[in-house]
Amino acid sequence: MYFVSPTKGRLTFNEMMAGIVDYITGLPTSMYKIIIGTDSQVKQDSCFVTAIIVHRLGKGGRYFYRKKLHRKIKSLRQKIFYETSLSLELGGLVARYLSECGMDEMEVEIHIDVGKQGETRDLIREVVGMVTGSGFNAKIKPEAFGASSVADKHTK
Repeated sequence: MYFVSPTKGRLTFNEMMAGIVDYITGLPTSMYKIIIGTDSQVKQDSCFVTAIIVHRLGKGGRYFYRKKLHRKIKSLRQKIFYETSLSLELGGLVARYLSECGMDEMEVEIHIDVGKQGETRDLIREVVGMVTGSGFNAKIKPEAFGASSVADKHTK
């Protein structure tokens, strides 16, 4: 599993997480939030991009992303559920890594690419339940910038 950093290039999961831990411990007096979100673009294949953002509250942040190509998914429902499951998979890995580093109080937030406007509004209850049932905080549009802005930027 490889991730891309806009500044450091291609990294393994462990290299990315070591960078995240260094970033957080570099300024320990700040507050941090870990945000994970997935978005996709359907053309001939489906391109899924999962972003992990380390937000140093009030002072910017860093992000990493990974791309995954999948056969074309035509069903919006299936696409949203797959996006959410990719975010949850990474969320579990990140939470475990942070816990092993003694940072288990670090909040991990999952941003879901659904909102009260548009076709995805009927899926909100199910995917939010999926995320909160997995032990994470869930955000939907317009607060879900991890999916709708950062991940979306790299699906094109």
